[in-house]
Amino acid sequence: MITAIYLAAVVCIVIGLAFSRSTVLSDILGVLFLGVQTMLTVHGLMNPGLTELNYFSFDALGLILLLTLSIISYPALIHSRIYLSKPKATASSAAAYNASCVLLIAAMTMGYLANHAAVTWIFTEITTLSAAILIYHHRSKLALEATWKYVFVCAISICFVFVGILFISLALLHDGCSELFYSDLMAHTSTLNGFWMTLGFIFIFAGYTAKLGLFPMFTAGVDAKDKAPAPAGALLASALMNLGFCGIFRIYASINGTPVGNWARMLMLVTAILTLFIATIYMARISNVKRMLAYSGIEHMSVVTIGLCFGKAGFIAAMLHMVMHTFVKSGLFFHFTQIWRTYSSKMLDDMGDYLKLNPFGALVLLFGFISIAAVPPSGLFFSELLVFKAMIAEGSWVVFAISAFLLTVLLWAFARSMFRIIFLPAAKPVEKISISAWESVTQLILFALAAYIGFNPPAFLLDFIEQAATMIS
Repeated sequence: MITAIYLAAVVCIVIGLAFSRSTVLSDILGVLFLGVQTMLTVHGLMNPGLTELNYFSFDALGLILLLTLSIISYPALIHSRIYLSKPKATASSAAAYNASCVLLIAAMTMGYLANHAAVTWIFTEITTLSAAILIYHHRSKLALEATWKYVFVCAISICFVFVGILFISLALLHDGCSELFYSDLMAHTSTLNGFWMTLGFIFIFAGYTAKLGLFPMFTAGVDAKDKAPAPAGALLASALMNLGFCGIFRIYASINGTPVGNWARMLMLVTAILTLFIATIYMARISNVKRMLAYSGIEHMSVVTIGLCFGKAGFIAAMLHMVMHTFVKSGLFFHFTQIWRTYSSKMLDDMGDYLKLNPFGALVLLFGFISIAAVPPSGLFFSELLVFKAMIAEGSWVVFAISAFLLTVLLWAFARSMFRIIFLPAAKPVEKISISAWESVTQLILFALAAYIGFNPPAFLLDFIEQAATMIS
């Protein structure tokens, strides 16, 4: 089975990277991993609906997220290679980084494909451990603080998820089912005990907010993305947040249409609006560019969660938004390495004249800002428009007004910071350094891909999203 081959290959590659002290060997193992990642993705796309090893299924939702992750895995490893060479990292720290990066991607992959609640939980925990090593890469005091905070919050969150799974297992046992497969949950939707399912969803939703980036557990993720190397931060700020969505959605889909589902919908909606408000407050006053990108991710995951709350039309919009956000946000984090090398700082007060210092990179950054800000011709503009349309179709004018206002303030705050970096003069002289335009090509491709999906979404992608939407229709 391809899934078994993938898992065996990943174990061997991670062990090889962890003990490798040769840059050439690490590069070879990285290329080998991209090969097996691509092999698994192609295998899944050619065999939709296939179940392997009993616990992994290539369903529509998993395939969408797997394809998205596999695409950004290429630039993630490319920019990791650049990051570790400028300046050159020690052999031991590079080995730990490379092994953890591959393990993180593999854990997210299997978390997407898991068709069992406990298996999703296991691979989510593996992402915490691998991400912690990446966050602590610089071995500084602040990195250590961010690492322990992330591990502590994620440990609490994963305990919440575990307790939620126990409650759901009680609901299934009362219904004569002893397994935790998502298909069993879907099959017993109408007869599951509402009390246990309500408790289960509360704990699971609260637990997965640490990965998704919603209130109340979003803070550890912001610190993690700030302190982790930018290429690793790209994965934490996009694909890992998608895993949190996946964990929540699969449980929500099993209770949608029931009284518990209606209650869960209101819980998610209130939480998303509250998170959007918090992101707006921070974005309006923050001066750390990397943290600004992290809070931008929280904003967009709030939009995705709001879309999920408005039926099939909202879900389709949310899925498109999540796919495009993954490409754009990862591209912005990849580009941050160039910003850091230019200014040796993450603070807005130290930046300016970027168009003169790195002309091609500045234009790419401007394209990235337009994309993430969801203004035309950004693909995210169309998905947000579809989310608003779903709100209006259900008559949720208050939610529409609040969301539109908060997103407008967020746009203003983000634009003010980006225009300052790109166009306004720096507060103090900055020495121009040589940055190859080739370093910006991957970001340009990701931004262009997101724009293309917004204007002309591929038929196969829409087909997969439609199939996933049937779970909640």
